[in-house]
Amino acid sequence: MSAGKARIGQPAPEFKATAVVDGQFKEIKLSDYRGKYVVLFFYPLDFTFVCPTEIVAFSDRAEEFRHIGCEVIAASTDSHFSHLAWINTPRKQGGLGSMAIPLVADLTQSISRDYGVLKEEDGIAYRGLFVIDEKGLLRQITINDLPVGRSVDETLRLVQAFRHTDQFGEVCPAGWKPGSDTIVPDVQKSKEFFSKQK
Repeated sequence: MSAGKARIGQPAPEFKATAVVDGQFKEIKLSDYRGKYVVLFFYPLDFTFVCPTEIVAFSDRAEEFRHIGCEVIAASTDSHFSHLAWINTPRKQGGLGSMAIPLVADLTQSISRDYGVLKEEDGIAYRGLFVIDEKGLLRQITINDLPVGRSVDETLRLVQAFRHTDQFGEVCPAGWKPGSDTIVPDVQKSKEFFSKQK
């Protein structure tokens, strides 16, 4: 796996690439999304097994992310032609069907390499997931080995938690969900939260 340039609290590596957006080829850049949160996730290959379950799950819930000011982008080292063929394959046949998120073609592997998810010997990406804030800073990084998919619920929760901390300056405890108690990051003021614990 490549070391990459992606670091928490630092600007996310910029990229420009061809993607399939609404069934059409389109050049997109990460900077196009400045002012919004972005979930950028990498997957190994088109026409495989775990990958369509993740991509479909994120696409089907794209509106939930948009509702909180976040866009979702998927990327692999496949070509945009392969992406489009997969989108045009029905879900009941292992395809993606209509997509509500862009699928980026990282043919040169430079995006995967910059984000530190490239499996060099195979030329594919590990299952990396990156939460990028509206300023373009990396807030969260996870990288799974190939056989295990990611949770849309957990990703949505993370974006909600980061947005909450940005807005209110409080911190979110383990398992936090919107509406749950948060912690004021102060020795004295945090006692209010801890006094409610069992």
